Amino acid sequence: MRNKLLLVALAASIAPVRLPSAAEQHLLYVANPGTRNYTEYGGVGISVFDIDKGYKFLRRIPTWDVPAARNPEQVAGVTASPELNMIYVAARGRLGAFDLSTEKKAWEGVYDGNCCERPQMAPDSSFMYVGSDLKDFWYVINPKTGELITKVVSPQSPNAHNLNLSHDGRHAFMSPNGKVMAVADTRTHKLVRTITFPDNVRVFVLNHDSSLIYTNQNNLLGFLIVDANTGKMLHKVEVQGFGWPDNWNVTPRPRIPHACPSHGIALLDQEREVWLVDGLNDLVHVFDNTRMPPVEVSNFKTHGGAYWITPSVDGKLAYLSSGDVVDVKTKEIVAQLKDEYGRVMHSEKLLDMVFQDGKLVQVSNQFANGFGPYQGPPVPSPRASR
Repeated sequence: MRNKLLLVALAASIAPVRLPSAAEQHLLYVANPGTRNYTEYGGVGISVFDIDKGYKFLRRIPTWDVPAARNPEQVAGVTASPELNMIYVAARGRLGAFDLSTEKKAWEGVYDGNCCERPQMAPDSSFMYVGSDLKDFWYVINPKTGELITKVVSPQSPNAHNLNLSHDGRHAFMSPNGKVMAVADTRTHKLVRTITFPDNVRVFVLNHDSSLIYTNQNNLLGFLIVDANTGKMLHKVEVQGFGWPDNWNVTPRPRIPHACPSHGIALLDQEREVWLVDGLNDLVHVFDNTRMPPVEVSNFKTHGGAYWITPSVDGKLAYLSSGDVVDVKTKEIVAQLKDEYGRVMHSEKLLDMVFQDGKLVQVSNQFANGFGPYQGPPVPSPRASR
């Protein structure tokens, strides 16, 4: 009897394990051309991979018809909506919405001809922010219809580029390829503050409560940590060694994609680590983020240049734009993404997505934002499970 009671107590103390059902699919959607407009790294369209079957290539969803005599438009961002069961691809010239049930285009918008850069979806899919194509404003779009709701203009922020939303969706962090980041209140779609950085803002991520910004900068193999509310720079972290900064401060400077030594940053392992892309050495530097300032503790080599990091839904894997799939705990490359022709696929625009009975229920973010102590995968909203 005592042993039986012990077993009951032990069973009650173990958290339930979420097992995939027969109707569940774990898929990776990769939008291309996702490294500039280079079709040799994955062609044109949205490529779908089966994560649970060793990243087996499944199919390619057509996006735009490209005449043979023209180069395709560069894909500039991707987001998705469980509520609407749609995926959205932004390109330098248009924004397209694709129904995940039919894999057909639901709508397409060019707006005033100045779109589009990285889109980000509101938590309830009631609106979507989308950057203009290197102008000084961001579009606010109805994701169901593609209708333009309004624009958020930031005169100090020309060259609209990256865009991130706070975790509650109440603030949009809009960064140009310039020094001034604009922050808008998404309830009013008005600017509430700007943050000036020492150099051009490049890829950036937010911590779990969106109080800290971790950002790449031009001319820095490293990152800054900035208070998102005050704009005060808290820490500047530089890579020590690896030819930095001697191999950068030469004439002419090395020619690398994005023209900056570090383009790619992530908060991983329940926010305990900062991963930093090193475009000069084809490395990822791993920093201990449990102490301030963070300190490098390891690094690993990538297969070619990696210029963006996207997390898996559960945060256990990191997808690099070099086509590498990395185990976050071990730092080992466990797979490479290859298209239907066996070519390694490079893209900075991809999403890890979970489907239940053909319906999207979970999706990762383009940006590897922090989520604090890991509590398991996010619970789908009631609307998503209907």
